[in-house]
Amino acid sequence: MSPAIGFSARASGEKPLEWAYELEEMGYSAIELVQEGKQKITAENIDRVQQIKDTTNLTFTIHLPFSDINLATLNPGIHKEIVRQMGHCLHMASGLAEIAVIHPGYLSPEGALYPEKAWDNTIGSLKEISTIAEDKGIIIALENMPDMPHIFGKYPAEILEIIEKVDTDNIGMTLDIGHANTMGLLDEFLDSCREVMVHSHIHDNHEKRDEHLPLGKGCIDWKKVFDRVDGYEGLFITEMKNLENGTECMDYLKSNLIL
Repeated sequence: MSPAIGFSARASGEKPLEWAYELEEMGYSAIELVQEGKQKITAENIDRVQQIKDTTNLTFTIHLPFSDINLATLNPGIHKEIVRQMGHCLHMASGLAEIAVIHPGYLSPEGALYPEKAWDNTIGSLKEISTIAEDKGIIIALENMPDMPHIFGKYPAEILEIIEKVDTDNIGMTLDIGHANTMGLLDEFLDSCREVMVHSHIHDNHEKRDEHLPLGKGCIDWKKVFDRVDGYEGLFITEMKNLENGTECMDYLKSNLIL
């Protein structure tokens, strides 16, 4: 069975919902909406989002907000607001999406003084958000992070421990192949995290930086990756800069007999 490929791009122009129709023509079967900026599902655009879902065969997923968001915050007021905003996004996506991607927390200047507390707060925040999502019929898909300082979730053991300690039925992992490659841990992630993988992000790089290049433009062996996850039935979302990059990805997958 050919893998199911979806598309996401943060810089999607003035009317980000309208290119959904182009995606089907390009061969995509899903779209991931980042819940920030013009892609965010709101009271003003939710009817349009529903119309697009009803008039295409696209599966919808969402990426919960991450700008200025830190699940590890030690500030109780900020924590409360983060959970409120995440809950609102999940409420708006209820009935539209069954997967919500989320980033783990990171060490703020204060968090760096109390890393154990920041770690515990990441797990506590995810428990709260997962409980809200469960009521909406949405799976929380925790994403592994690229090689960046002071951020949780860069290593397989961290992702597995968080999921184990959150301990809800609706939490799994977004295996971001490009992020794993920047850590030099792609094989380890594929070995260790296959059983908790419910979603995937795909983009290329040269192992040093999180470049989000079209597939085939970096050093990742994509044929090997898809062979290693044989049997996985979830989505692979190409996280690109624009639609042109999305076309390049589909051309690569088809020309290399992956699709």
